[in-house]
Amino acid sequence: MTKRWSVLVIAGVLLGVMPSFAAGETKVPTLIKSGTFFVAPNGKNSWSGRIPQPNVDRTDGPFATLEAACNTARQIGTKQPRKVTIQTGQYFFNKPLVLTDKDAGLTIEAAPGANVCFYGGQKVAGWKKDGGKLYSAALPGVKQRKWDFRALVVNGRFCRRARLPEKGFFTHLSSFNVSWMTSTGGGWKRKPTNKELTRLKYRPEDISPWLDINNAELTVYHMWDESLVGVSAMDTKSHTLTFANPAGHPPGAFGVKKYVVWNVREGMTEPGQWYLDRTAGKLVYWPLSGEDMSKAKVFAPTIESIIQIKGTKNKPARNITIRGIRLSVTTTPLKAGGFGAGRFDGAVSIASGQNCRFLDLEIVNVGGQGIKVSGSDLRIEGCHVHHTGACGIRFSGIGSVVTNNHIHDVGLTYPSAIALQGGGRDAEVSHNEIHDTPYTAINCGGERNRIENNLIYRAMLELHDGGGIYCFAGKNLVLRGNFIRDIPDTGGYGSSAYYLDERSENCLVEGNLSIRVARPTHNHMAKNNTIRNNVFICDEDARFTFPRSSDFIFEKNIVYAKGKIVFDNTNALTTFKDNVLYSTEGKVQGNKMSRYSRTGSYQLQPDNNSFADPLLVEFETGKVSFAVQSPAVKLGIEPIDVSDAGPRP
Repeated sequence: MTKRWSVLVIAGVLLGVMPSFAAGETKVPTLIKSGTFFVAPNGKNSWSGRIPQPNVDRTDGPFATLEAACNTARQIGTKQPRKVTIQTGQYFFNKPLVLTDKDAGLTIEAAPGANVCFYGGQKVAGWKKDGGKLYSAALPGVKQRKWDFRALVVNGRFCRRARLPEKGFFTHLSSFNVSWMTSTGGGWKRKPTNKELTRLKYRPEDISPWLDINNAELTVYHMWDESLVGVSAMDTKSHTLTFANPAGHPPGAFGVKKYVVWNVREGMTEPGQWYLDRTAGKLVYWPLSGEDMSKAKVFAPTIESIIQIKGTKNKPARNITIRGIRLSVTTTPLKAGGFGAGRFDGAVSIASGQNCRFLDLEIVNVGGQGIKVSGSDLRIEGCHVHHTGACGIRFSGIGSVVTNNHIHDVGLTYPSAIALQGGGRDAEVSHNEIHDTPYTAINCGGERNRIENNLIYRAMLELHDGGGIYCFAGKNLVLRGNFIRDIPDTGGYGSSAYYLDERSENCLVEGNLSIRVARPTHNHMAKNNTIRNNVFICDEDARFTFPRSSDFIFEKNIVYAKGKIVFDNTNALTTFKDNVLYSTEGKVQGNKMSRYSRTGSYQLQPDNNSFADPLLVEFETGKVSFAVQSPAVKLGIEPIDVSDAGPRP
């Protein structure tokens, strides 16, 4: 190295910059190995990104895009932490930002007090009247399906697609009379054929030749999930629709025959609705009263995910933090989402991450999942996830912590979506508030996971066979200190507060409260579990069900029912003592069962339980107390306090 070049290098280090070597690359100086980079709407990617606002002579300032900032930070290497700070503004992404193991130690965060929003789409303008009260805007690539989407955001609202019927459901005529052998038993006794998965026989009074199959999509309902499918053909003689993509289960499976038609002009029945007219290559919208389409803020998604952290088994993405940012507007592809609508991407996601964090994010008005992560020692904390087409938060791996989040209004496109779904082992799911979800609020299997101090209400609003907390194949799980209330039973296989399903073993359900849930606990093909010191309060009958289960301990619980109390399959209860079981009708019934069939009923006797009034003083706030003369005191039942369930201050 010449002396002259050495002087230039030393000067560059002192100034915090180095010259760029590659011919033709953007003139972004390589930074010294430390520091923070800034992004702002008034930035330029040709600047250094080292200062938060442009300097006086506008020769330097922040970057314009997050991608430029992350690419520059990556040049420093991973031996020290780096930070990208985002200034107030709206940022639009036409492709996901992808971070890898080369971004280890990176933090991306909003500047203090900044209002930062990332959009996975673009604004729609050029609206024109389209007959009557409708407006439309031509969109490039829609005819060719190069641009296709299933979510639209107008003035901050997740808008409702055109729908037929306007309310309720159509009833189709397809049947699938094959036995379901349980998930553990392998699913269907006979595998459905492709024809069975792609055909639906409709009633001619519901739909007819006016249906534009290029636009139409169907939600075909099953028992605990649904399938969103397109239409590739319509036979008006046999009244048969052929799907463009296979359903997850055949129409008519489980005896369910409901379906809905989306995205056709005939389904535009009220203000606020929209449909994507692929035949004409335009977006059609019916404005709300007072909405001026020349001023409306309309966002249509172009991508499924905004930020993706992608590691591998051998090279996990480590120590990456995303904090304080709002993310909105994503879409989903046309396919059946499967159980829990789990096949879709997250607006932000982690694959094979290690010690990564999503903190204080707001994720709103996205078409798929809000957050989807896998890896080890991941943390999701203080996030507000709402108005999503699919799930709120999904996690899997080892040692995850999901805490202090607020999740609501999920499953707006895919009603089988689960608000918070987890798996893996040694996870903590705590102090989350979850409400207004069409299916299960929390689903978690795996091993040694703790589900504690969560506040759940208004779950199971549409589908069946789920609950407030639903555990499938869970081993040594702990469900403690949760407060679940106001879950309706919409029929089918029912709804529960606490549900231990197939292969759940050695789990503890302790110190929980449920109010106004008809089936406080359902247990199916589960064994060696303990239900202890919980309080279950029902406005009508209270049902405790244990089909095909065994070796349960049910002790020191309080059950207060304004109807009768029923225990299905009492043979599953090897320990049944020191409970207060109070029915205002005076009926505490035990049922004997063979598999799923009742073989006999009898009135349970007090034995070492009490059938007297527990004399509850307070419970609505979550702080349960009872009078000193309550039979609970004599049985050694401890008062429970779940008033701090949900996010902590």
